Amino acid sequence: MDVSSAVTQIVVIGVGNDFRRDDGVGWAVVTYLAHRAARQPLPDGTRLIRTDGEPTRLISAWEDARLAIVVDAAHAHPARPGRVHRLRLDADLPQTPRSETNSHGFALGDTIRLARTLDRLPGELLVYAVEAADTSLGTGLSPQVAAAVGPLVQRVEDDIVWYVAAAR
Repeated sequence: MDVSSAVTQIVVIGVGNDFRRDDGVGWAVVTYLAHRAARQPLPDGTRLIRTDGEPTRLISAWEDARLAIVVDAAHAHPARPGRVHRLRLDADLPQTPRSETNSHGFALGDTIRLARTLDRLPGELLVYAVEAADTSLGTGLSPQVAAAVGPLVQRVEDDIVWYVAAAR
């Protein structure tokens, strides 16, 4: 398989809200990647996007991508703030109770199911969910979530390198 910038399109999507504390982790990862890319460029055809997670914007961001990597905050009970979960689309998505949404108003799993129904999924979808400590109003990540950003950026970069190498 020949890989060129026209063929390989990779998108890293940070979902979040900088004014809901740990909910800004997706945006923090994309911002960190952008700063690192200024020194060490990402492969041609790689886009970095920050979104609030509204379903149509999220689907539009990934629909033409060969690989989409989504980073978002997650709630877990009991929570281990800063713990990162890596999910592949080919794995079964957990069912979201109909009464449950996230801070974006629509659960990411529901957005993925909608995109699947509309045939608007990327070629491959990876989701990194970072367990949040605090999504109340305010700015700044909790210490545990902030500590997860650097290692998560490295994992995302590793996924991109692996994908490009595997596509050659």
